[in-house]
Amino acid sequence: MKIVVCIKRTPDTETKIRLGGDGASIDPDGVKFIVSPYDEFAIEAALQLKETAGDGEVILLSMGGDDTQETLRQGLAMGADEAVLLKGNPGVDALATAKALSAELKGMGADLVLFGMKGADMDQQQVGPMAATLMDLPCATAVSEFDLEGERVTCRRDVEGGSEIIEMGLPAVITLTKGKYEPRYASLKGIMAAKRKPLSEKEAEPGESRLNVRDLSYPPERPAGRVVGEGPDAAPELVRLLREEAKAL
Repeated sequence: MKIVVCIKRTPDTETKIRLGGDGASIDPDGVKFIVSPYDEFAIEAALQLKETAGDGEVILLSMGGDDTQETLRQGLAMGADEAVLLKGNPGVDALATAKALSAELKGMGADLVLFGMKGADMDQQQVGPMAATLMDLPCATAVSEFDLEGERVTCRRDVEGGSEIIEMGLPAVITLTKGKYEPRYASLKGIMAAKRKPLSEKEAEPGESRLNVRDLSYPPERPAGRVVGEGPDAAPELVRLLREEAKAL
């Protein structure tokens, strides 16, 4: 079983973001970058599948610059076997990124391709399904858990009021969300081993980007809060303000 996990380098969700001087990008100085959290679910799912089967291969694939090597090493430290870096700028055009990834995936012979449901930065939820379409493979999105039996995979999607079960034949593409696969911490042994695991680099073949960021801006500042009183005596005034000013009642 060969499993390829596509991952993305994203800013830590707890880091403070500052806009760059061009007004259309973020300033990377002082920003901590990590494996996108949803991609960590995908890595964990692949590792558990390999451990259950007793054999197999987990390969990480990412598109980015030289600094993406650090992100791939984080995944290797978790337990992946090798990694491939496609040199290029993923940008904001999900289709261009999907074309680059699918061009490489077509030659990798993967039985299963896993993505995080979305990138923690752009939140588009598009690259996985687009790559599957370009490769003419079945795809299940926002999967919280899946089981593999022979040449078929059964996926569970949590939907309002219950669960949705999807069955697909292999090879297939799955995008993972929070659920069964809580990411493991990399051990010291895993971190040391990651330095010796193979990490190859190739030039990406992205499609033409037709989507660009024109400008970014900070959210508007919230108005200062108001203290209307203390204890039960403040309730009538609070209700009046909610009804007459905030129009919330």
